[in-house]
Amino acid sequence: MELQDFYPIVVTERVRDCRDFYRRWFGLDVVFEASWFVLLGSTGGKASLAFMHPSHPSAPPGPQPFNGKGMCLEFQVADARAEYERFVRDGAAIDLSLRDEPFGQRRFGLFDPAGVWIDVVEHIESAPGWWDKYLVSESEE
Repeated sequence: MELQDFYPIVVTERVRDCRDFYRRWFGLDVVFEASWFVLLGSTGGKASLAFMHPSHPSAPPGPQPFNGKGMCLEFQVADARAEYERFVRDGAAIDLSLRDEPFGQRRFGLFDPAGVWIDVVEHIESAPGWWDKYLVSESEE
C-alpha cells in the first residue's frame, strides 16, 4: 500500500469553529471545505486533520459525534515555551500550563471546540533512568 495521506476525522456539529481554531492556533490551511466537512493540512503536507458534521450526506456507518473521550492530538513543536507564550498572549484557554515532564516532554494542553484534547509538546531530555522500567528488553519480545 502506498499511502497518500492519513488523518483522523472528528465528527462534530462545530465544524466551522474547529476549522477556525486550527487555522488560528496551528496555522493549518483549508485543503477542502463543504458545508458538512473540512479537511485541514499543514504547509508541506506533514499533517492533516478533518472535521465532519453528523449530518454528512455520505457518512459511513459507525462514526458518532465525538464525545470528548479517548482521543488526544499531539502537536510536536521546536519550542513549546515560545508557543505557550504566544497562546497565552493571544488569549487561548489553556487547560494544562507549561511544564517539563520527567519522561522528556515540555508541554502544555488545551481542548479544541469539539472537545479533543491537544498536547503541544517539545521533546527534551528525560530524567536519568525514567524510562528504564518501561522499556521492553529483547527477552520480553
